[in-house]
Amino acid sequence: MLILVVRSLAMTTTAPAPALSAALGHERGSPGYRRLGLAMWCTGLATFVLVYAVQGLLPTLADEFDVSSGTSSLALSATTLTLALAIVPLSAVAEAWGRARVMTAALAASAVLGLLAPLAPTFGVLVGIRALQGIALAALPALAMSHVTREVAPRHLGGAVGLLIAGNTIGGLSGRLIATAVADVAGWRLALLAVGLVSLACTVAFRLLLPPSVAPAAPRVRLGELGGPILRHLRDPGLLCLFGIGFLLMGSFVTVYNYLGFRLLRAPFGLPAALVALIFLGYLAGSYASTAAGRLGDRFGRRKVMWIGIVVAVAGAWVTAPDRLPTVLAGLLLITVGFFAGHSLASSWVGRRSSMLPEGSPGIASSLYLFGYYAGSSVGGTVGGVVFDVAGWNGVVGYLTVLLAGALVLALTLRRIPTPA
Repeated sequence: MLILVVRSLAMTTTAPAPALSAALGHERGSPGYRRLGLAMWCTGLATFVLVYAVQGLLPTLADEFDVSSGTSSLALSATTLTLALAIVPLSAVAEAWGRARVMTAALAASAVLGLLAPLAPTFGVLVGIRALQGIALAALPALAMSHVTREVAPRHLGGAVGLLIAGNTIGGLSGRLIATAVADVAGWRLALLAVGLVSLACTVAFRLLLPPSVAPAAPRVRLGELGGPILRHLRDPGLLCLFGIGFLLMGSFVTVYNYLGFRLLRAPFGLPAALVALIFLGYLAGSYASTAAGRLGDRFGRRKVMWIGIVVAVAGAWVTAPDRLPTVLAGLLLITVGFFAGHSLASSWVGRRSSMLPEGSPGIASSLYLFGYYAGSSVGGTVGGVVFDVAGWNGVVGYLTVLLAGALVLALTLRRIPTPA
């Protein structure tokens, strides 16, 4: 049914569009813009339904395999770690192979691995399959961001990237809710099977919707030639700040969603697992925040908007401290809104700033940003588990404060760094 609906949408949006210059890209409201937005939304959904489905299953996996809460997080950290390690070389090389072709292959391979994950006989095998999924997906996030940067008119870039991140958000939410709902009835193995099937359907939908590219093909890059471009991007102080912001924001965000479920299952809350899974509905606020922040950044300037989102996240961390369910949920909502606002602005800013640099490459810049982002998920989330096991939720609040304060310092530093000529 999903494929039939998407095919119908693709057919109704193929009316001739105004002539487009590769330098201009798709204008908001054009058929190409709508099809690209829907395709990128499916990309985010297919990717993040797989990557983060296990987050809602961490308490179940901890009980099933008799491991600690911190160790159970390896089912998620293994995917994000291998993704982070492979993202820079694969993204740079794969772009020259054709963004659409590589994105389709990456989605298909990761979906197949998702169908194999339920067969894992041990926790170690499950972690290994999840690590392979990270490698399969490594080129996808940067290619998707680079594709949007190249295909959309610059003045609409913030909103378009916000839509891509909204798809990421809905994918992350859907994966968690589907997995926890199915696991509550039929166990974690059938839960992961359901997630794999959803990702496979989204892969087909993405390929049907994606419009022909209007941007010229990227030049072929060899791995041995990556050193110079990477160093050029790492020498730019603005990009370094943005990479650091992605690392710190994601480290704090994944810590909250990894371990808040463990807290709510225990005293004094003692909530049932099916009810705890509903905390992931907070992602709906993130979907709105990513799009709204992108448009506000386009209108008022990213420098004026980004730090506000981080301050909102800091406030949310402290609101979660009391053992009262309403304040915990309110704090979670603030953290989610603040994170997605900051991430949406930083990720769109990376591609735009790179395009202004001499010999800049939005693809390489996006992959470096996402390296920091997913490294933050792996390292920050795992360290957060150690903090939770040792010091409880109050320790996590202090840990979040340190990470978010660092992101705020970098965001305020960005206000003083000039835009490249």
